Amino acid sequence: MSEISVPPASSGSGRRRAPADTPALAFGERLQGAVMVVLLAVAFWQGVSPLTTQQARNRLQPTLNFASFLAGRTAGAIDYIMAHELSVDYALRAGGGIVRWELFRSGGPLVSAGCNDWLYLTEELRPWPGAEVAMQTRAEVVRRIAAKLRGQNIGLVVALVPDKARVQSTSLCGLRYAAQSRQRYGAFAGMLQAENLPSVDLYAVLADAAQHGPVYYRTDTHWNQLGAALSARAVAALADGAAPLAHATTFHTEADAAETDRPGDLLRLMSLEKLPEWLPLRPRPDREHVEHTTEVQALTDSGGLLDEGPAVEAVLLGSSYSQNANFQGRLQEALRTRIVTFARPGGGFAGAAREYFTSIAYRETPPKLVIWEMPERVLGQPIGDDERKLLTVF
Repeated sequence: MSEISVPPASSGSGRRRAPADTPALAFGERLQGAVMVVLLAVAFWQGVSPLTTQQARNRLQPTLNFASFLAGRTAGAIDYIMAHELSVDYALRAGGGIVRWELFRSGGPLVSAGCNDWLYLTEELRPWPGAEVAMQTRAEVVRRIAAKLRGQNIGLVVALVPDKARVQSTSLCGLRYAAQSRQRYGAFAGMLQAENLPSVDLYAVLADAAQHGPVYYRTDTHWNQLGAALSARAVAALADGAAPLAHATTFHTEADAAETDRPGDLLRLMSLEKLPEWLPLRPRPDREHVEHTTEVQALTDSGGLLDEGPAVEAVLLGSSYSQNANFQGRLQEALRTRIVTFARPGGGFAGAAREYFTSIAYRETPPKLVIWEMPERVLGQPIGDDERKLLTVF
């Protein structure tokens, strides 16, 4: 049998790497591993950081129990937080907002930019199809509810909040405030007057004050603290004749010593509310000394102090206007009575009213007075389920 000879290894490209190449390979592997660790850390932080915000804690806290976990509410809350609070998501949206603002001075589809950093909700400015019919329907809703309350000896005061674009019109600077929008406030107020429904002319109050200084925030669609205080006093003046309130509780309003930034909801709609102060790539935020109204004392009819105070006599319905700029606090201070609020952001015309008038609270503990705040801008919008529900109830 012939021997099988093994040829010597050639010096060509098939040769194994020399030991001298090993340190470079090891360094590359270590670098790749370090990059992966950094990416995993960033991904972990992106997943955890949304859960550390106050908004996330507020949403998650009510679901931190076994029943909510089994029902899937805890997972749903986490899903919502991850969908809305991811910092990388905000960074991308903020980048688009910065480009729109810096290159085109545009606030995007929801926000219209006036001059001197004044922003307006586009929803206020535009016309709506069928607005006249929609306003008539809403006026009928108010009429039916007023009649029902009158039969229960409950007073009603309507607080019609004028558009920011109407009151702060000098800063529109070329923005088109549609003719339908300009006529809306007077038209709806006229419908209420024709039915002898008590409503406060907040436009007259706010427009007069706006000649001397802003009564709405620049970067927010709502009234500021001055506008809220003036509106509360006007509502209280009419409410005094609408229901026999005891006026037995004293309230006091104080403002923080330090002035702080208040980036408004319009900056949020532009995705620019979280930009750092030192980065001048957005309209400058509003600044204010935040007000707080607290109860000082509650008296009995004979003048003695009560441990728990008198029963609640007034209910506040409405939208986010009632929850902004300490309006409820100023209203309690002006009326000298406790007010329970059913107002809610996004409530529009009838959201809060539908919830309240179909609730156990209304049926079992009716108040002496209902204050119904409603934003002008929603009056001509298409009729929704809340209005339809109220029409069937009353």
